[in-house]
Amino acid sequence: MQNMTMQQYLNHVKVIVDNIAAAGSNVDTEDVILHILNGLPASYNPFKAAIRTSPLPMTLDNLYSLLCSEEIIVNQEISKETSTVAGATALYATSSNQSRNRPPRKFGKIRNYSTGQPSPQSIPSPNTSNPASANTARPICQICNKVGHIALNCWHRSNPRFAPTNPRSMNAFLAQPNQTASQDGIVDSGASTHLTPDLNNLQYPTNYQGQDSVSVANGSQLQVAHSGQGLLPLPDTPRKIYLRKLLHIPQLSHNLLSVSQLTTDNPILVSFDANGFQIKDRKDHRLLLHGPLRDGLYHLPRPTNPNPKALHATTNQETIWHARLGHPHHGLLKTLRPHLPDITHVSNNFSCISCTISKCHKSLFNKSNSVSLAAFDLIHSDVWGPAPENSMDGFRYYVISIDDFTRFSWLYLMKSKQETLSKFRLLLQLISTQFKTTPKAFRSDGGGEYTSHEFNNLLQSHGILRQLSCPHTPEQNGLAERKHRHLLDLARTMLHAANLPNILWADAIATANYLVNRLPSSSISNQTPFYRLHDQHPTYTHLRIFGCQCFPWLRPYTPNKLLPRSQECTFIGYSPSHKGYKCLSPLSNKIFISRHVTFNENVFPYKLNPTQSTNPFPTSNYTPPLVLIPPSLAINPMPPTSSQTNQTTVSILQNKQPTHISTETSSVQSIPPLISNPPAPNPSTRHIQTRLKSGITKPKHILSLHTSVSADQTPNSYAQAIKHPHWRQAMSEEFHALKKQSMWTLVSVPDQTPILGCKWTFKTKLLPNGKVERYKARLVAQGYDQQYGVNYTETFSPVAKMTTIRVLLTLALNRNWEIRQLDVSNAFLHGDLAETIYMRQPPGFVDTTAPFAVCKLNKSLYGLKQAPRQWFEKLTTFLQDHGFRFTRSDPSLLIFRRNNIQIFLLIYVDDILITGNNPAALAELLSKLHDQFALKQLNQLSLSLGIQIIRQKSGLFLTQQHYAEKLLRDSGLADCKAADTPLAPKSKGHTAISPPFSDPTLYRRLAGSLQYLSITRPDIAFATNQACQHMHQPTVQNFQDLKRLLRYIKGTLSFGLPITAGDLTLRTYTDADWASDSSDRKSISGFCTFLGPNLISWTVKKQVTVAKSSTEAEYRSLSAATSDVIWLRRLVEELDLPQQSPTPIHCDNTSAIALARNPVFHARTKHIEIDYQFIRQHLKTGAISITHIPSDAQIADILTKSLQISRFQTMRNKLTIRSLNN
Repeated sequence: MQNMTMQQYLNHVKVIVDNIAAAGSNVDTEDVILHILNGLPASYNPFKAAIRTSPLPMTLDNLYSLLCSEEIIVNQEISKETSTVAGATALYATSSNQSRNRPPRKFGKIRNYSTGQPSPQSIPSPNTSNPASANTARPICQICNKVGHIALNCWHRSNPRFAPTNPRSMNAFLAQPNQTASQDGIVDSGASTHLTPDLNNLQYPTNYQGQDSVSVANGSQLQVAHSGQGLLPLPDTPRKIYLRKLLHIPQLSHNLLSVSQLTTDNPILVSFDANGFQIKDRKDHRLLLHGPLRDGLYHLPRPTNPNPKALHATTNQETIWHARLGHPHHGLLKTLRPHLPDITHVSNNFSCISCTISKCHKSLFNKSNSVSLAAFDLIHSDVWGPAPENSMDGFRYYVISIDDFTRFSWLYLMKSKQETLSKFRLLLQLISTQFKTTPKAFRSDGGGEYTSHEFNNLLQSHGILRQLSCPHTPEQNGLAERKHRHLLDLARTMLHAANLPNILWADAIATANYLVNRLPSSSISNQTPFYRLHDQHPTYTHLRIFGCQCFPWLRPYTPNKLLPRSQECTFIGYSPSHKGYKCLSPLSNKIFISRHVTFNENVFPYKLNPTQSTNPFPTSNYTPPLVLIPPSLAINPMPPTSSQTNQTTVSILQNKQPTHISTETSSVQSIPPLISNPPAPNPSTRHIQTRLKSGITKPKHILSLHTSVSADQTPNSYAQAIKHPHWRQAMSEEFHALKKQSMWTLVSVPDQTPILGCKWTFKTKLLPNGKVERYKARLVAQGYDQQYGVNYTETFSPVAKMTTIRVLLTLALNRNWEIRQLDVSNAFLHGDLAETIYMRQPPGFVDTTAPFAVCKLNKSLYGLKQAPRQWFEKLTTFLQDHGFRFTRSDPSLLIFRRNNIQIFLLIYVDDILITGNNPAALAELLSKLHDQFALKQLNQLSLSLGIQIIRQKSGLFLTQQHYAEKLLRDSGLADCKAADTPLAPKSKGHTAISPPFSDPTLYRRLAGSLQYLSITRPDIAFATNQACQHMHQPTVQNFQDLKRLLRYIKGTLSFGLPITAGDLTLRTYTDADWASDSSDRKSISGFCTFLGPNLISWTVKKQVTVAKSSTEAEYRSLSAATSDVIWLRRLVEELDLPQQSPTPIHCDNTSAIALARNPVFHARTKHIEIDYQFIRQHLKTGAISITHIPSDAQIADILTKSLQISRFQTMRNKLTIRSLNN
């Protein structure tokens, strides 16, 4: 593969294989792989050895990807290789003024072996005027330096005292440090490395870190400044000669090319004669380059281009325009040359390191022969994402739509896939308004975002023909897939070339699409999509290099006239809504948008200061292994950070210069500091706009550019966690704990057996006061790949009901029992595993002695489908062996009764609550549990399942204040104005049409968080139920209601649920709101149950069928409340709290009460016969009684409808919800 890139080499092999297959012969995959490996150069020997010794089967696709990655690594190693500098020797000789008047010597280059350096007096002059003197001069021995004999006849040839002592010093005999460097190149057979005085000749220079120097003829030492690699262009051919080891020495007078290095790195032959030198292809002896002999030196031929650079493959302007246009295919420069200023010539041998690294790809599929005849005949579309990390504005996806005829593409950034429909609506409106037409056909894959009922209805309403690609056949939507690759190639290349962080991927993608629409495409006869669509050529004079240094005009943002009018920024794209440039300021952490910008396209700020970038070269997801981290890893303090606010503002200022039209604007968008304190919010955080008036927004927190996860945040991946010492320590501790428990055994890869993956998950454990207790890392198996019947069968595992927890706390408080809380460390790891399961080695902890081995699990592991069940069986089996038995009412509640000893134990996965009447028996049980399982803590109950349990004089107080505060912070409403009620009065759904909310994922996340908060807050149960009914497709009005609920929580942060001692009898309140939902006219049921003074159970639920009358709605609610009461009576009876009388159920509907009490049955109630018989049965057995209560006193009223402020507060007080301080 000499003189070929990896992609070219693999394509060459593919052509050979295709030709053999076309001739009718089959080629074995192993033979193809062997042929590919044999054709690799010596620099790939370690890679070839690893592939040949790998026990894993290798496919061509895997080998292709590995070779592309290995090529990048090999090129990096070559460019950074500087160790050969110490052995470099340049035997470049020329005439000097001192040697012209000196008698010539017979032998040309004489080395002083006693010093390891040549004698300057012995260097001959190739321009001597007395040729006869060469025959009369007496020789000097090269061994002993005596006159009169030569080294062949020297008596000291075998004497070790005369051996050279320092042959490794570097020499450039006739470098002239005081003269202006020439661009001439000299081919030197004595030099062992390439030398150049011009830094521009190095394609990717790096500072030389060594102390080596080069000795010159006058005795001075020249320091090596940079090292790297270069290219020697060949005339009339795209082939290049690679200069792998190129050293930059500014004081040199000429470029020196080492013959040995040339022949080592390239398949060439170099020959010399009296006329000059010749470089030929080693295989076919074709002449590649020749140069003349002048003044005794072999010179490279002078290039024909004006102002040449001998070792550089491109001109400066060519490189600049290549970067301005977003690093496109080089052939496009030839097509665009008439439209680009300052370019007079486009070379055939252009090379770009960033393009080579960022654009490696697989071979092409066959092109489709179908052709559209007019614009918008066919639209191709596809969604890309999720991105590895959120963009600055929280985007994770983008949707691309391409017109088949013009190849013009429209790109919309999205935060979730659910926005695809709304973005397509925008595209339809744009096409309709700007082009007065509608697409005829729409092609996409079969993703859920494209096949929803709403999307189908939209296409049908506009008469658009749908074309779906077959399942698992992305080639049928190849235009969109290829557009993804094209845009991502350009975006990666631009980010890499400017060393920008990956968080700017959205700006890079948008810029790439902007440029691609203005670049010629071979599929449309080398026209640009812009011209094809708008019938006019695009302009290029405004284009600039992405990521370069820029200075926008900032006078409107300076407080006084004495301050500078600009500051250094980084160019990150073109504003889609302004006629201006987007400029990122690393100092003020803002994005300025202005048309008045001065650019310096030779300087890239993130290259000058690489600490600003989270993605230094090379761009990859590689992270160093953690296998050497000991469990006692010390956590070093983080370096001090600058204190800057992480709140930002957005403003748009009109340009105040009257000489420009009003559409020319400048704007500034503030983004968070690169290094901030306090830490930036979580990457998944979305923020809520709290002002609807245009131009007024609340401060927004946007993800920091310096790092996607700060030291105090919970990371989402191993790559994020590895950056912080306390998370590294947490992973190391977890790994060593797993090894200590012999969780797995490393074995070779079994045949035909599924192998599960694994990943690290992270959690910050908090104290009751909200401070960090410890950082916890957990290794989780990727159980979603398990197959039923192969590596799992049963999976069900019960967990404690929240009602059971409240009842148990009430019982312990009334009987003055001690409540203990247990946390089992790595609970799931104690479960026995019946199935045989294999898993890959943990990320970062791969055994270096067996890197290809897999883990055969000996015990259950987190993430396995059967893990919760195995742990529950392990624990309950142990408890049953020690006298515990299950209760009928709750399988997670176990009871021990013996010799007047009562112990109740409640299990919620790995959190355990235990209480009883005998402290000694409790201590004995805890000791046995501690011996069998690793108990993390044995302390008084204070925080369980995220609920703070605070002891007061009157009893216990359950609150989730810390959780509520975090919820408000994450949603950006920490400083919002409080509301008096969760919902506006009479808010039962909105009949007015409201547009869809733009971020359904945000809505669902907040609504789900509120469900968890309602565990201790029944006052928000109805509002939360209303919010959750719109999860599928929330509207803007739904989101406004959700924000009002959050504002109510802001004013009631300290509210919670008290538990006090008192009477232990049950009573229930039930109510219904008939046909309250205007969308489907279904009713809402609500009921709550008290155990003495304590509220222990409540339910808000939308009825599953439509009730024909209010009586029916109330009766269905009464039936549901009866079911709950029967279960509660059974539970308290098992806890030795028997109910001596029927449990009263309070209802305010007299018709429902009469129907329950009296044997009246007619056509109006026939369809609720089951509910009727159910209630009548329990009335007869004396389990319940139904009591009428006035509507004004109905406590359950707060669970079925929104109320006025005064009535809501009254009902809230009757629910016993109060502030912690009351």
